[in-house]
Amino acid sequence: MIGTVFRSEDVPAADRFDYWRELIARTRSNDFISTHSAEFWGELRLLELGSATVMQTSFLPTRFRRSPRMVRHCDRELYHLTLMHDRGMALDHAGRTTAFGPHDLHLADSSRPYDFRPTDGRERRVVRGAGVDIPKALLPLPPHRVRELLNRRLSGHEGIGVLLTDFLAGLDRQADTLQPIDAPRLGTVVLDLLAAWFAQMLDAEAALPPETRQQAMMERIRAFVRQNLHDPELTPPAIAAAHHISVSYLHRIFQQQTRGETVAAWIRGQRLEGARHDLANPALHATPIHTVAARWNFPRAADFTRAFRAAYGLSPKEYRLQALSEREQRFSRLPPGRGVDATATKCAPIANDDRTTRGHS
Repeated sequence: MIGTVFRSEDVPAADRFDYWRELIARTRSNDFISTHSAEFWGELRLLELGSATVMQTSFLPTRFRRSPRMVRHCDRELYHLTLMHDRGMALDHAGRTTAFGPHDLHLADSSRPYDFRPTDGRERRVVRGAGVDIPKALLPLPPHRVRELLNRRLSGHEGIGVLLTDFLAGLDRQADTLQPIDAPRLGTVVLDLLAAWFAQMLDAEAALPPETRQQAMMERIRAFVRQNLHDPELTPPAIAAAHHISVSYLHRIFQQQTRGETVAAWIRGQRLEGARHDLANPALHATPIHTVAARWNFPRAADFTRAFRAAYGLSPKEYRLQALSEREQRFSRLPPGRGVDATATKCAPIANDDRTTRGHS
């Protein structure tokens, strides 16, 4: 597992809001204001992926305010990208006020003041979102061009924005199985996707280094393959044609990006992973194994069993029984929470600009 997990129920009620604030302060220096501080609820997964930091959050309405004084006191020189899963938040930043709804993204600059606030702070409704922090120096685009994107409603429904939002969702789903050794590589992917997406919106792809453009192409190909795994005609020529590249170029970037793994081997691995997921799904426990195999383009049961055992060390039947048994055991008891070291912030504390930190918004 990578990352730090905070759940408010793991902390005494009187300490929850302060504890949550301290955890977020590891990456951001803000005032935190909430009408719900006395009965706070929140969950946060903090993934430190080399140069990038990803946060998945759910919380009762809270205001995040970074004043000019805070900017002067401490600036880590970061861009903050936020993806909203719900409505009800607005941002005052870069000379404009913008309201955000579900699936909207927005960009903020830590070198400028901002006020990210609920549109109705008194409503007891959970706000969910994801955030990415990256050092400004690592983004291979001119700062004056990036400023054009600050505090604008950015869509995660088209272009590379779709790849980025899907990648963030995948990180959240897979965080429990990822290992620390994966973190730097994942951080590089996040940075490359962000750079390629910003360049696409700014019509500045020519400013990107070749390796960043190649990484973005690789993520587009991966997304295309995942969406078409059930298609028996999913072959390297079909993939290359869909992306207007040659088959030889497809094989070359695959070998560079996957440490020598072939396109066909990666497709086969993704299909096995899809079958493994279905076998562990309790809603599909009555579905015959050969039906699951055929759905993932393994028409011969013997071939599927042999490939599955080679990949996971168990036969499909053994894996299904084990997975369902482990799930029953997990849900029979409450999993323990995980603590955090909230002292890792790199900026010294600063006195609040006013006395409202635990008050109303």
